[in-house]
Amino acid sequence: MALEEYKGVFIFAQQVDNEISNIAFELLGKGKDLAADLGTEVTAVLVGSGVKGLADQLAEYGADRVIVVDDPELKEYRTEPYTHAIASVIDKFKPDVFLIGATAIGRDLGPRVCARVHTGLTADCTSLDIGDFPLVAIPGREQKHNQLLMTRPAFGGNTIATIACPDFRPQMATVRPGVMQKKEKVAGAKAVVEEFNPGFTPNANYVEILEIVKEVSDVVDIQDAKILVSGGRGVGSAENFKLLEDLAAAIGGEVSCSRAVVDSGWKPKELQVGQTGKTVRPHVYFAIGISGAIQHVAGMEESDIIIAINKDETAPIFDVADYGVVGDLNKIVPLLTKQILAAKASKAEN
Repeated sequence: MALEEYKGVFIFAQQVDNEISNIAFELLGKGKDLAADLGTEVTAVLVGSGVKGLADQLAEYGADRVIVVDDPELKEYRTEPYTHAIASVIDKFKPDVFLIGATAIGRDLGPRVCARVHTGLTADCTSLDIGDFPLVAIPGREQKHNQLLMTRPAFGGNTIATIACPDFRPQMATVRPGVMQKKEKVAGAKAVVEEFNPGFTPNANYVEILEIVKEVSDVVDIQDAKILVSGGRGVGSAENFKLLEDLAAAIGGEVSCSRAVVDSGWKPKELQVGQTGKTVRPHVYFAIGISGAIQHVAGMEESDIIIAINKDETAPIFDVADYGVVGDLNKIVPLLTKQILAAKASKAEN
């Protein structure tokens, strides 16, 4: 493999029903940083049917170029045609780095693409950087520069591993939604748009979609919340979450929870924060009755302000909290809610 032929940072711009998923904008944000370190450009790969009109949105969030693979066979996501589309893009354009969101689609697509193009894939990354590999020079071994250093939790979240792919290209990673920050939108920005169609011939690997049934849910997307009031096992019961709901309503936030709460059946999985849940980055994160296991912290440690309330003063959550209150949440949370409501009422009177 002639590694010098591979240039540029590419991201898979996931779209569903001709609407670009937020993870695409997050990947563009990180892609711009990586491309700047490498002295190259960032390219978005847009796959679907009738999707060319979405290219300008990708440009507004940082894409220098958009490669559009548009074909009726790509109307809905199916593993084989999408794998063929992305693998063909890689074979033709030879990217140095290729990033995919670790969504339901991305987790299916990424491994198949990397196998098709004979490279490696690091899954569920929480950090991406450009640097040297090995990280520390080893006598008698070449240290390669400008490598993609892919960091992810390993061994159940008990350690952090940094992985590189120095001998094959592209360097591929899937990235958890909510981990990377998208850039500020630049209205009216334009990118170079290049259409590419490798041709699609249905074969035995093409599944036929007979019907699409969409689930209707009134559960909010906690990844969009600016304020989260999150509860753990220490809340005590599903009924006791009413205290957190009242606080969230008073402060204009949403309720989320830890895995222990979901496992107990108190809240749906859509509200779970953590390594096996969602990664969130709100302005304010209340961790109430949450011990602070590393698996949970991995999903919220990038919050701007973390406020912990726990009766155990040795709880690990206090190690990452900006503010901590040691005490009984059953007394503290209602008092906090009362004070917030009183402050709002006073402000309204004035």
